[in-house]
Amino acid sequence: MDPLSDVLSLLKLRNYVSGGFEAGGDWSLSFRKHEGIKFYAVVSGECWLSVDGVPEPVYLASGDCFMLPRGRPFRLASDLRLMSVDSMTIFATAKAGGITPLNGGGNFLSVGGHFALTGDHAGILSGVLPPIVHIRDESDKAVLRWCVERMRQELREPQPGGFLVAQQLATMMLVQGLRLHLTEAAKGAKAGVGWLFALADKRMAAAITAMHDDPSRRWTLQSLAERAGMSRTVFTLKFKKTVGVSPMDYLTRWRMLLAGDRLTNSGAPVSSIAQSLGYESESAFSTAFKRVMGCSPRQYSRGHGAVAASYGDRETTVTA
Repeated sequence: MDPLSDVLSLLKLRNYVSGGFEAGGDWSLSFRKHEGIKFYAVVSGECWLSVDGVPEPVYLASGDCFMLPRGRPFRLASDLRLMSVDSMTIFATAKAGGITPLNGGGNFLSVGGHFALTGDHAGILSGVLPPIVHIRDESDKAVLRWCVERMRQELREPQPGGFLVAQQLATMMLVQGLRLHLTEAAKGAKAGVGWLFALADKRMAAAITAMHDDPSRRWTLQSLAERAGMSRTVFTLKFKKTVGVSPMDYLTRWRMLLAGDRLTNSGAPVSSIAQSLGYESESAFSTAFKRVMGCSPRQYSRGHGAVAASYGDRETTVTA
């Protein structure tokens, strides 16, 4: 797999709510703090998006998409000066996988999904994304447009298996949104530091992919630099600037995240997991694990882990 797929698999990404809502007239909805990631597309109409802690609201036009990876409370409204209605009063009785009307609908339609990150390390992804990722309609996103249109049809015209199809389409929308986010980063439209942004750089992506493909290998700075097609010195400086940590620190953290997942789900002994990740000594593995994850492997497997693997934190709105 590629690094993004690796991380999403580790996080056990699961779309547990997909659907949409349509509004008519003047309207304003407030949404409570949520777990996971929300990703929605504006099919028709326009509105304003305001997220707690973000100074400026974002104008959303038809064709725009937005991602909310931090779980902060937010508002969607035709006019932010209006008194908001708690969204739970609207969606509490809504049919799963359908389109919920507000004020009769007709002026605004949005579809998308709410994704749970059921692994133990959601911060790996959410921590490198801003509170709002805004993908404008003018972005090159034919695949995303196709997903949005198919989802609209599935929700408007229910067919056998439609709920499952809508879930898969929502997942495709999220992944495509992340891809577009990376594409804009590669164009230099926005500055970002972290593993996700590094994937936009082909040389950095080559090194990261190599580590993900074979985490047990005895990687050195020289061998990773060769994968990136760079000198060791230039590679080391570039990697640290782009990812935020050194290449060997990144490798160690990725190994420990894999170890944490295996400790939780595989039932394999610590010695076996250590060996599978390139550690000949269980003691050396345990020391590295505790340094990165905040507890010993055995404590972690018993559910007492205090995860300390950080991959950065961003506090700005990013517009694609």
